[in-house]
Amino acid sequence: MEKVAVRRAAEVLLSEHRTRARFKALDPGFGIASIADAYAVQDSYVALLRHEAGEPVGFKVGLTSQAMQTFCGIDHPIAGVVLARRVHHSGASVARTGFGRLGLEFEIAVRLASDLPVGAATPEAIAPHVEGVAAAIELVDDRAADYGNIDVHSLVADNSWNGGIVVPHFAAAWHDLGAVRGTATKDGAPAGSGHGRDILGHPFHSVAWLNAHLAARGGGLRRGQIVMTGSMMKTVFPEDAASYRFDIAGLGTVEVDVV
Repeated sequence: MEKVAVRRAAEVLLSEHRTRARFKALDPGFGIASIADAYAVQDSYVALLRHEAGEPVGFKVGLTSQAMQTFCGIDHPIAGVVLARRVHHSGASVARTGFGRLGLEFEIAVRLASDLPVGAATPEAIAPHVEGVAAAIELVDDRAADYGNIDVHSLVADNSWNGGIVVPHFAAAWHDLGAVRGTATKDGAPAGSGHGRDILGHPFHSVAWLNAHLAARGGGLRRGQIVMTGSMMKTVFPEDAASYRFDIAGLGTVEVDVV
């Protein structure tokens, strides 16, 4: 894919977000023919975002369930970049008007204590490099996408829809993350639940996949970075002002007010 086309596609994405345009496949004329092309556009788009959203501080992993991968026609997860000014602390207020369509995904976040070796491929190999884990909420912006007609290359190019994250303090100790149960509420009423094993069998599998993905592109996970490992339950799309809370036994709680 030519550099001019990569840059132009990224500029189109930036314009579409600024005008809150509905998500649609990028023009075939840009020549995004592979997942590698999609990540090249993502890199360019993230570079354009840095002026307003800050430097990269971590990553999100999406499509971590077999059902969602099948739905989108791929056999692996996808990744996006988390930017510094889009990191919110628990209890923050987030305006729906700042998104084409705001979605909340309820996840386990991981913060790294050290650079992750390329060969770290199991939860046991990942664990010594983890500084802390936390209940977390990803803010996604799907821009009212038509889920019956999603172009996954365009989704990846659009930073895999990451619009920010909400995190509390990270816990330095944790139990079996595959077995933990998370429960989400809206204004105190149940909004969904899931388990750590719903994230590729274990959240650290998500970290390992991401590290291998980044290594294949000449990078890797580094000390201090945050990884959003994937949703434990169905995405929630707030339609009105409400307070959301996500509790994971043994890890703690994260909250966000949608206004």
